[in-house]
Amino acid sequence: MVNRDIVAIGTSAGGVEALLYLAKRLRNSFPASILITIHLPIHFRSSLDEILTRSGPLPATFANEGEVLKKGHIYVAPPGRHLLVDGERLWLGVGPRENSARPAIDAMLRSVAVCCGNRAIGVVLTGTLGDGASGLWALSRMGGLTVVQDPSDAAFPEMPQTALKHLNPDHLVQLADMPALLESLVHQPVGDPVPVPENLRYEVEVARNGRVNMNGMDRIGQRSVLTCPDCGGVMWELKEGALSRYRCHLGHAYGEEVMMVGIDDNLKYALSTALRALNERAAIIRKLRDQAHDDGRAELAGSWSLKAQEFQREADVIRKAISRLDRTAAQPAEP
Repeated sequence: MVNRDIVAIGTSAGGVEALLYLAKRLRNSFPASILITIHLPIHFRSSLDEILTRSGPLPATFANEGEVLKKGHIYVAPPGRHLLVDGERLWLGVGPRENSARPAIDAMLRSVAVCCGNRAIGVVLTGTLGDGASGLWALSRMGGLTVVQDPSDAAFPEMPQTALKHLNPDHLVQLADMPALLESLVHQPVGDPVPVPENLRYEVEVARNGRVNMNGMDRIGQRSVLTCPDCGGVMWELKEGALSRYRCHLGHAYGEEVMMVGIDDNLKYALSTALRALNERAAIIRKLRDQAHDDGRAELAGSWSLKAQEFQREADVIRKAISRLDRTAAQPAEP
């Protein structure tokens, strides 16, 4: 009997602690390869592999290009590269960011779905925003088992909550129950193979090599009226059940929740640019006012003063709009 021998885990904020908890409690005879994608900063060296190795019985390393999968081993996505699976080997994708992240959890889970969905288990743990939800949905379609951490148990509940909006997972559990659950699931037999749709294969290739074209995007999605928060290009709407996500012709991809954050960031940037321009104009006009006053041209100085007050009022309106945007962004998301 062939068991389910790939466990793909995605996490973000609060994820290091959750991963350490799992690594400490998995047995050294764990009969599956463990893939981990966690959002790590690209500009700093991470010691997560060493920390995970010290915390439990399973060795952990950052994945290498072309590496052959071994059971009882933990592979961590290196910063700046998507962790992908092709057959029995690991590949490090250079494709665009997804949900503003590379490595992206969705990219890893989709590749697992395409490669070996019927022998895989996908897990989404604590984190902010929505990376992982789309990939977990794809894995479920391809016969994979899906596990989501209970949002009430997560340090940051947004990622589990978003996953629950996308699908009904096979298992919704607290972190304390996850080691025993995974131990049970990896001993289950593989499921029946499922034909892989073109859109999943296409998106895995995008994550792997970054090659995107408009004809390919037209085949897998519908052009939308939205523009990409990263590059300003046209975006295609991709339907997944009742929910949508978006990808542009350069490959940047967003779930709906993260897309909203990207639009808010662009709006704040535009407002900040307008505020800076108004402040600069007001400063120049005040200088002209002072020069007119020094030259004894009181009427002209008064006119410049009124103009400066007008620009200051407009700047105050934009400053309040930025403040409201910041307050909205700080509010917790509805479960």
